[in-house]
Amino acid sequence: MNLALKDIRYNLGRFVLTAVGIGLLLMVVMGMGGIYRGLLREATLLVESIGADLWIVQGGSRGPFAEISRIPSSVEDRVRTVPGLTGVRRFLSHTIQREHGGRQLRMVVQGLSWPEDRGQWIPLVAGRPLSQAHYEIVVDRSLGLELGARVRLGKDDYRVVGITSGMVGTGGDGIAFFTVGDAQAIQFDVPAEATRIERLLRRGRVEEHELGRLTPRLLDRAVGEAAGIPALAPPPVSAVIASVAPGADPAQVAAEIARWPDVTVYTREQQIELLVSGMVDKAKRQLGLFRVVLVIISTIIMALIIYTLTLDKIHDIAMLKLMGAKNGAIIGLILQQSLLIGGIGYLLAWWLGNYAFPRFPRLVVIEPGDMLVLAGVVVLNSVLASLLGITKAMSVEPSKVLS
Repeated sequence: MNLALKDIRYNLGRFVLTAVGIGLLLMVVMGMGGIYRGLLREATLLVESIGADLWIVQGGSRGPFAEISRIPSSVEDRVRTVPGLTGVRRFLSHTIQREHGGRQLRMVVQGLSWPEDRGQWIPLVAGRPLSQAHYEIVVDRSLGLELGARVRLGKDDYRVVGITSGMVGTGGDGIAFFTVGDAQAIQFDVPAEATRIERLLRRGRVEEHELGRLTPRLLDRAVGEAAGIPALAPPPVSAVIASVAPGADPAQVAAEIARWPDVTVYTREQQIELLVSGMVDKAKRQLGLFRVVLVIISTIIMALIIYTLTLDKIHDIAMLKLMGAKNGAIIGLILQQSLLIGGIGYLLAWWLGNYAFPRFPRLVVIEPGDMLVLAGVVVLNSVLASLLGITKAMSVEPSKVLS
């Protein structure tokens, strides 16, 4: 006869409630580890998916993900002249929030360097990549847009031609892929009144200048479109990315570009390191601290419950000792109960996690290695939690049965 199971049947309600509570705590512990891994995957997803070897960003900045980076579009032409590079293209990324269909739509606007990059590398679940230079987008499924839907951004309407899955930005927002031209139009879109006022101010500045007084036709040019004024540069981009050609030395190519004073160059590994050490590091430490606290809480709860169950059967333990039962049998009784509570809680956490985690708004990644580590922690906690009850049981005298 197994004494642990016999006692559990006698205190079934308390045992079940304890196992459920421990299971919920362990599910949260498991989820925090999965949230961290999800943050890590989301932060590095775009960099790894694009696959560029070098990232050329604004001089002195940490790249387009860690902070704002703006460089002239002409840098792309300069990079193309560097030997040993292939697949040079512009990179533009920014986040917007608009209202669409009566709800808030927050997305990462990702510009593809048309026509070199049409989005063939994007893993589509429906539709096709971009096929024209303007007014088409490929969106992540999390944005809730259907194939063929039209979204108004700025002064233009964009039609959804492709849908991908799992393509999110570092903040967990779904990515929408545009051409660079469309992405710039969205980023630098301003109301018509603001454009009118800026043109009038521009004309005023020209009028105050001697050149404006000597050349009246410049006044007409000043109130025109900015693109028609040669002195004004085209809109900047966030970065220029490139791949190293086979046989070329990546370090030598990067060193060549690094000599330019207006840009900074990072390798793919350095860009990922910047993302992990900057955006994910604090979240990692905070989630890790909460995991430790919850593990300690679950151990304390299990210890108190096991101790309470031991107090309830002090008379029975004294009777067992009076009948000649060995200490090993009594220790096994308490230890088995603690391990059963931990084991059932672990299985319950695994089952609830499989149901709940896919429904979380952010990606939760649970790896087999994490589950094995958590199982080891549960076993260790169960043993530690049983020590308080075992200590109490060992102090019971057989004569206690007579009192």
